Formats: sequence, C-alpha cells, structure tokens
Amino acid sequence: MNKLLVATGGGDCPGLNAVLRALVKAAKTAGDWEVWGSLEAFNGLLDDPVELVKLTPKRVAGIHVKGGTIIKTTNRGNPIAYPIEQPDGSIELVDRSEEMIDKLQALGFAAVINIGGDGSQRISQHLYERGCPIIGVPKTIDNDLGATDYSFGFSTAVQIATDCFDKLVTTAESHHRVMIMEVMGRDAGWIALHTAVAGGAEICLIPEIPYSVEKIKAMIDKRYRKGKGFMNIVIAEGAMAMDGHVFGEKPTDIGDSHLKLGGVCNLLRYQLEQMGCIPQIRTTVLGHIQRGGTPIAFDRILATVMGVKAFSMIQQGQFGEMVSFRNNSFTSVPLAEAILHNNNVAPDHALVEAARAIGISFGD
Repeated sequence: MNKLLVATGGGDCPGLNAVLRALVKAAKTAGDWEVWGSLEAFNGLLDDPVELVKLTPKRVAGIHVKGGTIIKTTNRGNPIAYPIEQPDGSIELVDRSEEMIDKLQALGFAAVINIGGDGSQRISQHLYERGCPIIGVPKTIDNDLGATDYSFGFSTAVQIATDCFDKLVTTAESHHRVMIMEVMGRDAGWIALHTAVAGGAEICLIPEIPYSVEKIKAMIDKRYRKGKGFMNIVIAEGAMAMDGHVFGEKPTDIGDSHLKLGGVCNLLRYQLEQMGCIPQIRTTVLGHIQRGGTPIAFDRILATVMGVKAFSMIQQGQFGEMVSFRNNSFTSVPLAEAILHNNNVAPDHALVEAARAIGISFGD
C-alpha cells in the first residue's frame, strides 16, 4: 500500500476540506493508496512524536461543505526557517527540510501534496529541489498566485464581502453616511475590485493603484452637493495613499514575518475627518469573516477537481508541479513557474476598465 501525506499551510479558507475529501475518494478508487494528514501544515511531521492522522473515507465524509481544514493549519511552521528556542531563551530559525525528508522516507511516504499559497509553494519548490516527491495545490483567498486563473476560496470570500457590502449600502443611505468597508488583500486587490463592481461602490482602493486622499475628499464633497447623500467605499487592507505606506504592525508571533495588516479604513477615515469632511464616516473591517464559513458551489467544485487532479499527478509521477486552472481547463505548471510572479491587478485590466466605465473611482 502506497502512502500519501497531505498538508494545509498558511491561512485557512473555504474549500480546503473539499480538496482533502477529493484526495481520499480518489485514493480509494485507485485502491492502492492511503492518505495521511500532517497536523498544522508540516509541524505535525516535524513534531516529536509526529502528529499525523489517517484520512479515511469515513473521516472525510461530508466535509466538503465545511470551512477551514480538519487537519488544521499554521503560518508558523516553515521547515526552511523553523523557529527553535535556544538554551539562552533566544529564537533561532533553522532549516529542517533535510530532517523532514528523512522522516518522510522513514515513515514510508511515497509522495506529498502541499496545499497552500505562494509561501507554501515556495516551500514545496525548496523541498522538491532536495529530492522530495511533492506536488502543490494552490490556495489563497487573495487570488494572487500567478500560475492559475483562480484558486479556491477566492470566490467565497468575494461573495461574503459582497453580502456584507450590500448591508452597508442600505445603512449608509438611511443615515446619509460615508461607509468604508475594508477587505483582505495584502498585495493584490482582487477581492476589493470584485466586491466594488458587484456591490456598486463609488470608490475602490487597491494596493496596485495608490490613491489620493484629496481626490477622495473632493469626490465625497461633489456627491453630497449633488444631493446623493451617501457614499460607499471598498478598500483592500494593503491599499496605500500616493504619499504613504502600507498600514500595519510589525509581527510579534515567532516564525511569522508578515506585516500585520488591518485598519487602513480607520486611517482613511481619520485623514478625511482631519481634512474637514462634513458627512459622518463609519468603518467596517471584515477581517477573518472572509476566510470562514461554507464554501460556495464554485469553490467546492474547483477544490474537488483540483484534489482529483493532484492525485492523478501523483499517480503519473508529475512531482515538482502545481495544479493549475487556466483558460477554463485543469492543468499543471512547474512549481518554479508558479512562484515566479504574483497575480496582481494590472491597472489596465478589463475589470478595472469596466469599473471606471461605470463610474467607480480608484482614488487616482
């Protein structure tokens, strides 16, 4: 019996469980494979004793409708730079990748599937270069992996954000207020852009197009002079003013180097109020609401087919590659290609141009 190890790393998102379920069902159909999960990304494999769980058909039954991941996840378990406490209490980042590969061989695993975003797939590429038989499955609600048109979790995040935005529109209109809703999007503004178009925002602020606070203030003044009486703004957490910088806090968690974003909507509110903006301004930070809950049908289907595709790649020995959804077809790309470029919003993207055509401003 061949053994397959699967890990879910980075932030959780709707659809992860659907991939796990698809892998297990495909393995059962093949008949000569069993699937094991490493708890909290690769931490489960690196722990002593190891924390691995056998993923049986019974264990994964019905989990495709659940958000999150039943084998848990973390963004603090990078085997390339693993935090180890030293005798003096300090923390040293250690490369444990060779140790991990040795453990895989000792435990009899013939292949590994790593489900995650760009950081996770960089780990996949590093392990592959050291001889690990590994395949990647793309996962990110930001949809910022350049080698796939869509990754599961993104469409559900957009649906959640749009539902929330719809509710804010009615309260903005009732109180004649300016509503600023902040969504996720560290480097890529896809969630904000899709939500703005779907929800009918007046302003959409994304990381790829720096905004002018003065222009936003002028737009608000003009809209209220016309008697509209309310305005709705969508802003990505990584958006920044033309003369500013990304708003966030330095990380404090050991093993996590990402700037902690969140709150740029409150900064914008403060700036507008300091400039004398007359209408009342209210802010909403959606945060991790976008990561949770039941995946919509599209993401369940996308995740399921990606899981089946990943298992097929294992059977064919296509190691060092990542599942990809391009031009409405499921294929694969080398991991090196998958991590080469981020999928950022181009200023001349068709959706940006469509947004501008219907009157949405990007604050520029």
